[in-house]
Amino acid sequence: MLKTNEKKVIEFLLQCQPGPPKTSGNWGVGHDGAPFILPAIGGITMNVQTGDPAFGWAGDHIEPGVSCIVNSSKPFDQPNLSLQMFSCVGNRAKVISGNAKGSVGYVIGHHGGSEHLVVEFPKKIKEKLSYDDKIIIYARGQGLKLADYPDIMLFNLDPSLLNKMGIKKSGQKKLKVPVTTIVPASCMGSGLGASHVAKGDYDIMTSDKSTVKKYKLDKIRFGDFVALMDHDNRYGRAYRKGAVTIGIVVHSDCLKAGHGPGVTTVMTCKSSLIEPVISPRANIADILKIGTH
Repeated sequence: MLKTNEKKVIEFLLQCQPGPPKTSGNWGVGHDGAPFILPAIGGITMNVQTGDPAFGWAGDHIEPGVSCIVNSSKPFDQPNLSLQMFSCVGNRAKVISGNAKGSVGYVIGHHGGSEHLVVEFPKKIKEKLSYDDKIIIYARGQGLKLADYPDIMLFNLDPSLLNKMGIKKSGQKKLKVPVTTIVPASCMGSGLGASHVAKGDYDIMTSDKSTVKKYKLDKIRFGDFVALMDHDNRYGRAYRKGAVTIGIVVHSDCLKAGHGPGVTTVMTCKSSLIEPVISPRANIADILKIGTH
């Protein structure tokens, strides 16, 4: 087990509710110039869950499970900022009102722009939810550090999930981290350049079909842990030769230019101290036995 400062990490109770589906009310335009009107971000998404393919849906930026927010009319204000900043991948989520009261789910990640927290609940629970129900997030993870690997930084990661990811030591300075997919730096798009990664995500661009095929990007599933090569996320999202970032896929492929499956960062370093190891089961659905596993 990796040594961390887990006992010093703060745990907050944060409250949110399901956020209704969002739309601009206009045509969207894809990277090939074709207009479209399709389901997009937000909602209690009944037929899409963590572990399902992130490609092939009749939608754009689809979030699996339940998209949560504090106030959908003020997504960039408090207390939604706190919900985004302090909720971490793998945190427990508990419904405290309505027909699904007492049901438990798990945080999958953040989606920037919509400022949604993506939470996985079983379909039988989603059928009982309403957009007025209240959900408590047992938020812990920001501030988590690896005691023996100070050059590898952690963000947005519940300590208990870290210990279940199958990470192995590789010498005194490196870690081997299971991922489903290796993503080249040239594919990272929307969200690049953000000042920090404690909220939001950034997208794997999929507009070039030959690159998608070469790196098998179209095999990505919701909840996959993926390696973003030559990307340094320590103090924002930046290109740096030799850097490695590990993230989790939180929304579907997209039609819009500069977009594709969204990734929430969980681990990063400025040099090659993280060794990605391909594992088909490097997915939170398989690790926690939730969603489609």
